[in-house]
Amino acid sequence: MTTVLRREEKYLLTLREALQCAARFEKILPADRFSQNGSYQIRSLYFDTVDDRDFHDKLTEQNCRQKIRLRIYSPSDSHVKLELKQKQNAYQKKQSLLITRTDALALIDGRYSVLLNYGDPFAGEMFTRLAGTCYRPRTIIEYSRRAFMAKENNIRLTFDSRIRALEGSYSLFSPALPCYPVMPGDQVIFEVKYNQFLLGYIMDIIRCVDRRSVSASKYCLGRSLSYPLLG
Repeated sequence: MTTVLRREEKYLLTLREALQCAARFEKILPADRFSQNGSYQIRSLYFDTVDDRDFHDKLTEQNCRQKIRLRIYSPSDSHVKLELKQKQNAYQKKQSLLITRTDALALIDGRYSVLLNYGDPFAGEMFTRLAGTCYRPRTIIEYSRRAFMAKENNIRLTFDSRIRALEGSYSLFSPALPCYPVMPGDQVIFEVKYNQFLLGYIMDIIRCVDRRSVSASKYCLGRSLSYPLLG
């Protein structure tokens, strides 16, 4: 199990702005370890309670809220990240556990007891959360990510584009899913993730983003068909 505690700021950019910023970053920052040919795909399956508590907590901007998801980087992945992401006022705490593909399928099917086989405190906690609060799969989100990093202070700068969603089908490992776009094709979500504070030279770089940070949840965007009020 791994734990990350950091600040996250999000900005909504046009595709042109994102390309301009990325061109500046790549001159002085390395791409993150997942990058191949400049970008990579992410697919996540989000869980929520039967009354969509986590979804509504995000809509109402509760200071303490959470998201539970399974994350893969390719439909052929043999292992999957089970993640609990919790917002604690200004900080985001993310705990992750690598589980097998078979166990991920069991979780999608509601068989949460497979987590008890890991002998990990976080796995036990997730069993209690998922089973005790009646969590169920809700939506799949997939998108393209281009990311840069600075080892100092665990800083990551990410550009997420072509954000798509699918509700009603939870085939996380399907090679191709009939996803629908949830944002205009010329919009990109830019995220700045860091511990405690930003280094000066990073702050100089992101001055190219001339706007206020926004609250942009990919999970909430993915639920937009079920909840038209988000349109």
